[in-house]
Amino acid sequence: MAVWKTLGSILRQTGKAFENVGCGVQGKYAYREALPKHRTLQPFGSKRPSLGQDTFVAPNASLIGDVSVGRNSSVWYGAVLRGDVNSIRVGENTNIQDGVIVHVAKNNPQNKPAPTLIGSNVTVGHGAIVHACTIEDGALVGMGATLLDGVTVEKGSIVAAGSLVRAGSTVSSGQIWAGNPAKFLRSLEEGEAAFINQSAVNYASLAAVHAEENAKTVEEIEEDKAKRLDRAQRDPDYDSHLGLERDPVSRAILHTADHT
Repeated sequence: MAVWKTLGSILRQTGKAFENVGCGVQGKYAYREALPKHRTLQPFGSKRPSLGQDTFVAPNASLIGDVSVGRNSSVWYGAVLRGDVNSIRVGENTNIQDGVIVHVAKNNPQNKPAPTLIGSNVTVGHGAIVHACTIEDGALVGMGATLLDGVTVEKGSIVAAGSLVRAGSTVSSGQIWAGNPAKFLRSLEEGEAAFINQSAVNYASLAAVHAEENAKTVEEIEEDKAKRLDRAQRDPDYDSHLGLERDPVSRAILHTADHT
């Protein structure tokens, strides 16, 4: 492994040297590829994002400016939380799922600040748009739903997938709203209220797994690949013929028989 890493480094440096020579020959006609500038946590002016303990933010998510995410919460792949002209506050144990867009407004029609406030134990489903509104504790916003300026989603309520909640609307506690434009559909049943809380718990557990996977080094990833290949290809009787006992997960040898 060390030999290949060294050889790869030499080849890459050589390639960069040839690239620089070629660009020098071409002069002003040379195409220079810009480095990618994506930053998961990006300051805006004097404001920068802040994260609570054990918070998972996917590597291709974007938190920009005045954004804070509470303890044990998660922001998933491709999500964007842009707190440039106002602030975004996310509570604890909340999940902002893949592709969600959260933004703010500088002021509402009454000229009052219009931040976005998302409480604790909230689930915001894939691809939802949340703009300058308030989602209280224990609420659920379904996949692809849109919440416009000034919306309030009260505690323990649901906005159904694909719904459009008009500006200034209030989804009262214990209600389900659905449609375009969204309207009161019915009250939550007991099992549905429990599902909201369980959804937050499930996503917190899953986020911990993703955080661990994203933190792995190249060497650890290669080791994982080798273990998967070993499990896929090894005959179940192979180790027993050799007198070996292995850990079923790590594949490390636990015991070697004196005689085979």
